[in-house]
Amino acid sequence: MPNLYPDLYPVFEAPDIVQQSQSAVIYGESWGFDFKTGQFVKDSGNRLRKTDGHSAWVQWCIKAILTMRFAHVAYSYNYGLESDEITQQPDRASKQAEMERGITETILSDPRAEWVRDFAYTWSGDSCIVSFTLKPKIGPITKMEVTLDE
Repeated sequence: MPNLYPDLYPVFEAPDIVQQSQSAVIYGESWGFDFKTGQFVKDSGNRLRKTDGHSAWVQWCIKAILTMRFAHVAYSYNYGLESDEITQQPDRASKQAEMERGITETILSDPRAEWVRDFAYTWSGDSCIVSFTLKPKIGPITKMEVTLDE
């Protein structure tokens, strides 16, 4: 049927809908950071050194674990570790189970992570060195360790 009123009811062709791939994993660059010294990594010319995408993602994982969840309004609700849940546990076995749950949840909140496993714990006083292995969607499997305080 022809359009008798083209000014009132214009006719146009609808564009095709383009589906964007959700599976594309992107790693951005970052400045290198040494969590033991609390300083950015510099080269011999005292310039900040950039990291590759995978190393930047590993830094993101460490930072997310060391950040207390819900404590800073700058971060989204799914960023950080619920460290208060760990400290409320009655014994070390329960604390270790809560660390494993919390670290796994923190890392897997990022779509670039595939799995986290092989947890090991070394206690020294009120501090615990937590070692674990994580696999990103792209890149090598990485062994990591972080120190958490009770």
